[in-house]
Amino acid sequence: MNKVDNAELLHRLRDSVESTTGYQRINALFDAGSFNEIDCFAKSGENLAEVITGYGTIEGCPVFVFSQNKDIEGGAMSKAQASKIKKLYNLALRTGTPIIGIYDSIGGRLKEGSDIFAAYGDVLANANELSGVVPQISLILGPCIGTSAMIAASADFIVMSKNSELTIDTNGEHGSAEEAAKMGICHIVSEDEQDAISTVRKLVTLLPSNNLSGIPVLEMQAISDETELTCDSDMRTVLTAVCDDASFVELGDRFGTSSITGFAEIDGSTTGIVALQGELDADSCTKAARFIRFCDAFSLPIVTFVNAEKFESLREASKLSSSYSEATTGKITVITGSAYGPVYIAVAGRGANSDYTMAWPNAVVSPLAPETAAIFLWNDRLANSANPVEDRKKLIEEYKETEASPFAVAADGYIEDIVHPKDTRIRVIANLQMLAEKRVSGLSKKHSNIQI
Repeated sequence: MNKVDNAELLHRLRDSVESTTGYQRINALFDAGSFNEIDCFAKSGENLAEVITGYGTIEGCPVFVFSQNKDIEGGAMSKAQASKIKKLYNLALRTGTPIIGIYDSIGGRLKEGSDIFAAYGDVLANANELSGVVPQISLILGPCIGTSAMIAASADFIVMSKNSELTIDTNGEHGSAEEAAKMGICHIVSEDEQDAISTVRKLVTLLPSNNLSGIPVLEMQAISDETELTCDSDMRTVLTAVCDDASFVELGDRFGTSSITGFAEIDGSTTGIVALQGELDADSCTKAARFIRFCDAFSLPIVTFVNAEKFESLREASKLSSSYSEATTGKITVITGSAYGPVYIAVAGRGANSDYTMAWPNAVVSPLAPETAAIFLWNDRLANSANPVEDRKKLIEEYKETEASPFAVAADGYIEDIVHPKDTRIRVIANLQMLAEKRVSGLSKKHSNIQI
């Protein structure tokens, strides 16, 4: 074959690949003209490998990507595909660059026999090795079943289009995006493929490149003057008022709804947001704990808003407490309502190793629920009451306003400040700036052992 024939072959090959779904998705994900393909001539049997790999930029941020190409053998996993993905993981590790996996595959190429087990194992091992070193995002835009689902689920964040599938069951059962979101596996469900891609682009801009890079600083968005906080403001109103305008990206909104987690820009800098409200069930604790561990791995500061009364599960309460206590990143807590007993100790007080805890004037901070503490401590005052029901209510309110008042707790040095609701954003920004250079040297150990 002469040089002209080789050039023509290259031209035809490029045209055939660039017209495939896998390549089109990459072009939609990356900044125009920034994508550079790796191993574009790698073959699987007689055809090109079933995955496209390469690197480029998203809003100027360097990112590696692999995109399973359903137009070639249904995107089925093979030795060649695994080899390409493994090389990409190694490059991401060496360069400290985030990696995005786009999943759309019918499964594995069973005709490769036992080699397919090694292929899956190599990819899974590399994904787990990268955990905590660079951010990993799985973008599910079609079937992702069996072992592929395990690989995808090992990423830090999973974004699914509404009609995609994610399940370990090889028959595809229980794999809908809605089911994955309710189980806490999928973090964001998007209406369609384009919306899912746009969501990933936004998420990438909020994340650091690796565990040694600094906090992303973006141009601060204008703050709405319409949201003014009062002591009666609900948690989502609080987040709207504190975060830069329209910057909050919520994660896991269908799972553990007593906790709200996500990333936001505060004064232009990426911040992890945790909001705890009501009774904290097992799923809510698990969701918050995993998010806290991610933020800590990448030194993203955490701002926690608390209006919660109790835990429902000891195991998951312990998991959440361990995550807070072990995290060495900057931690700020704002008590906007209730913080009773174990909740205060685990997420707001010394047990959480909070760097700075603030409370609104109406907050109630108590070692027990006020209804219990007031009667336990002051029951003798009801002995000769003519109207014990009404007097009991008055006693509880008196306890809240005195013994459980944030002023009483602040007087003992257990919270650092009491702030008016309207000043919350200003005080949070000031404390984030104060903690920007926080450094902690821990004990010599691999990691703590927590409830899983």
